Amino acid sequence: MEIRKLNMNEEPPMDLLLLADPSPKHVQEYVQRGECFIAEMGNDIIGVYVLLPTRPETVELVNIAVLEDHHGKGIGKKLMMNAIQIAKSKGYKTMEVGTGNSSIAQLAFYQKCGFRITGVDIDFFIRRYTEEIFESGIQCKDMVRLSQEL
Repeated sequence: MEIRKLNMNEEPPMDLLLLADPSPKHVQEYVQRGECFIAEMGNDIIGVYVLLPTRPETVELVNIAVLEDHHGKGIGKKLMMNAIQIAKSKGYKTMEVGTGNSSIAQLAFYQKCGFRITGVDIDFFIRRYTEEIFESGIQCKDMVRLSQEL
């Protein structure tokens, strides 16, 4: 598997990005403002993440996704470690990430990768998304914010 920055002339892998964020509008917006990295196996894109600078010395991981066929193989962890390495090399001191209150597996994943819960943005998904989102039988309403010092 190789992880590399998406070239300027390449289209971002929207099918993958939409696994982590159901809004094409939001995804296109932050992909244009941030840096998109892809994981390839052969000629296939199997994973993606997007880093977006938010404040001086702070970067947010706004999207990370792995093809469902490749879940449970450590690819998400490799993408996360690559994102942390890239952020450090660019001089960032803090990495942030946000996920839904209903994203149980993602909350566990981020904490296993060293992130700590720093806050909750109440009704974030209700305010920003027109359609209701459900995961694990739970309505996604609140954004759980996590961060890690690099």
